[in-house]
Amino acid sequence: MAADAGRGLIPIRGWLALGALWTLPNTLAGLLLGGSGLAFGARVHWRRGELALVFDRWPWGPGGALTLGNVILHTGQDLDAPCRTYAHRAGLCEEPHVRLADHERAHVYQYMVLGPLFLPVYLVCGGISVRNRFERAADRYAATGRGWWPWG
Repeated sequence: MAADAGRGLIPIRGWLALGALWTLPNTLAGLLLGGSGLAFGARVHWRRGELALVFDRWPWGPGGALTLGNVILHTGQDLDAPCRTYAHRAGLCEEPHVRLADHERAHVYQYMVLGPLFLPVYLVCGGISVRNRFERAADRYAATGRGWWPWG
C-alpha cells in the first residue's frame, strides 16, 4: 500500500481510457467520415503520440485537419507538416510555424475532457476562427508544449 502512495487513485492510463470512452460518440463520427474517405485514397494509421487514429490524404475539405474525438481527418500526406497559427493567418502577429500534429493533439485532449459537449461548446466559442479559445489554446500548445486547455 505504501508503494502506491503519491501515485493517485487512477493512473494516467485509466484517465486516458475514461477520456476515450467519454468522447466515443465524437470518435464514432470521425470513424464514419474517415472510413468514407478510404475508397477515395485516404490512408489510416494509429498515432500513439496523438492518441488518435489518423486518416491521411482524406479527400474532402479546404486543407489541414479536423479532429473528432480520437480521430484526425487530415487532407495532407503527413501530419508532422508545419502550419501557421490562427493568429498568424489572421494577420494579428508574426509567429513561427508549428507542427500540425501538435495542434491536433491539443484538440484530442480537449475532446477527452469535454466528450460529447466539445462540439457545442466549440461552436459557441466561435467555431473555426482565431477568436475561438480552443484554437488559440491548440496553437499555444503546438508552439510551447503547454496550455492545451482553453481556460485558465
